[in-house]
Amino acid sequence: MPVDRLAFTRTLSRVPAPVTVTTTADASGRRWGFTGSSFCSLSLDPPLVLICLDKGASTHGAFTAAPHFLVNVLAHDQGDVALRFATSGVDRFQAGDMTPCELGLPGLPGAAARIACATHEILDGGDHSILVGRVEETRAGDRPPLVYSDRAFGRPVPNDRLATAR
Repeated sequence: MPVDRLAFTRTLSRVPAPVTVTTTADASGRRWGFTGSSFCSLSLDPPLVLICLDKGASTHGAFTAAPHFLVNVLAHDQGDVALRFATSGVDRFQAGDMTPCELGLPGLPGAAARIACATHEILDGGDHSILVGRVEETRAGDRPPLVYSDRAFGRPVPNDRLATAR
């Protein structure tokens, strides 16, 4: 029996996920970006990560043709950036908060982390493409990351608060 789509999405909304804005630039220099929460590490040797992109997204063609991409793991106070890069029909780069970062790709200087990748493989994932990136450069910031759970933004509970709650 097929899984009910509403039950599936409601159930998976309970799983906390990082909030990312992934960027690239095409051969003409045009910048592209999208908000994603299906991001994770895949392999240590070689260093691989993956992020999923809807096949119907306006950015899909640019990312599947790009030799490199940059995953910006958003900081706890960058929900506005996530919403902007999730909105269709707007200039997602107009705010001017993206600057050339690793590999010269558009990045957020205040991101919790940035992972610059060479496109390693593009896999079929149903209605999404799975972009597998071979990590070429990383930068870990000191700001807490933004997470998405129960259809809302939040931030992780610091370890010291977890210890006192026990």
